[in-house]
Amino acid sequence: MPKTGTGSRPQGRTRPIGPLRPLRPLRWALVALAAFLAVGLLVWRFPRDGAAQQSRGGPGGPPAVTVTTEQAKLGVAPVTLSGIGTVTPLKTVTVKSRVDGELTEVRFKEGQLVKEGDLLARIDPRPFQAQLDQYQGQLAKDQALLDNAKADLVRYQNLVQKDMLAGQTKDTQASLVRQYEGAIRSDKAQIDNAKLQIEYSRITAPVTGRVGFRQLDPGNMVRATDTTGLCVITQVSPISVVFTLPEDQLPAVRERMRAGEKLKVSAFNRTLSQKLAEGTLSTTDNQIDVATGTVKLRAIFANADEALFPNQFVNAVLLLEERKGVVLLPAAAVLRGPRGAHVFVVGQDNTVASRSVVTGMAVGTDLVVESGLAAGEAVVVEGADRLKDGTAVVVKNPGTGAAAKP
Repeated sequence: MPKTGTGSRPQGRTRPIGPLRPLRPLRWALVALAAFLAVGLLVWRFPRDGAAQQSRGGPGGPPAVTVTTEQAKLGVAPVTLSGIGTVTPLKTVTVKSRVDGELTEVRFKEGQLVKEGDLLARIDPRPFQAQLDQYQGQLAKDQALLDNAKADLVRYQNLVQKDMLAGQTKDTQASLVRQYEGAIRSDKAQIDNAKLQIEYSRITAPVTGRVGFRQLDPGNMVRATDTTGLCVITQVSPISVVFTLPEDQLPAVRERMRAGEKLKVSAFNRTLSQKLAEGTLSTTDNQIDVATGTVKLRAIFANADEALFPNQFVNAVLLLEERKGVVLLPAAAVLRGPRGAHVFVVGQDNTVASRSVVTGMAVGTDLVVESGLAAGEAVVVEGADRLKDGTAVVVKNPGTGAAAKP
C-alpha cells in the first residue's frame, strides 16, 4: 500500500472538504429571544409607574386590597328605653237607657265620630209626659187645699183671741196646713222626677268619641236593667299607650319625672319600621308586677289623625336623654374577636392599622364609640376580612369611579 504524507488519513476514510454552513443567523435569534425575556422580567419586577406599583402593594409586595371606607363623625345619641305596649282609650262608655220604653229613633251611624251631648236615640216619651201631667194636677189640687186651710187657720186664730173658739181646734187646723205643705213638696218632687224621665228618654253621647256597632234597632223595648246597651263609644283623641319597662329602668324615669321633665314617647308599629305617633309620658303605675318584674307606664298622644287604634299592639320608645357631641361609627366597621371589638383605620399612606375600640349604644345603623377612635378618621366598612396590620389598600367608595385616598 503506498504511503501518504504525514498526517494524512487512510484512503478509505477520506471525504471531500467543502465550504462550512453559516451558524450566525441562528445564534442571533437565540440572543434576541434571551434579551426579550430579560426585558419582560424587568418590567414585571419593576413597574414603570407609581399606579402599577401601588396596585401591587409596593415593589415585591402582595397586591393591594380594594376596600370601602367611612369616616367617624360627631352626632347626637338619644338614650331610649323600649317596651311593648297597647293602645288604651282614656274613656270607653257603653251607652244604656236609664228608663224603660220603646226605642223609637236611632240618630247615629256606626263608626260615626260624635261629640259629648249629641243626640243618639229617642225612647217614646208619652208615658212620662202623662205622669208629668198627673203630678201637676195633683199639685194644683193640694195647693188649693193648702190655701183654704191657711185661711181657716187665720179665722180660727182670731176666734181664739176673742175666747170664742177652743185652742185645740186652732192647733188641729195648723197641723192640717202643715200636712198640705208636705203634700205639695211631694207633688213637686214627683213633677221633677217625671221631667227627668222625659229627659232620659233622649239618649245623648256621654263622651266625645267614635261609635261602634249598633246593638239595638228602633222598635225594640229597652229597659234600664239591660246589660247589652245601645252602643259603645270609645274616645280616640286624645288616646293613651300603656307599656311596660323592667323595674331596673324605673329609677331613671322617676328621677326625671320628679324634676318636672316632659319625657317624649314614640309609638312604632309591630316591626319597628314605622313611627305612628309622638306623645309624652303621663304617669307610672303605683306598683311593680312581681310576676314579670316590670312596671306599667302610660303615655298620652293627641292622635288627631287617629294613627293609633284602640287595643292596637305597638312598640313604645321612651326618650330618656340626648347625648350630644359623641363619636358615631358605622356598625359594619366593628369587628369582634378574641381581643374584643376593633376596627381597621386607613392611614395617609393607604395602609391599614387594627385598633381596639370601646363601643356603646346603637343609634340606627351606627354605634357610639366611647374610646379608641376620633371623629374624622376613616375606617374600613367593606373588605376587612382580607386585611391585617400594614396591608395596602385601594379605597373605592360608592359614587367614586376611581381609587381615592381616604
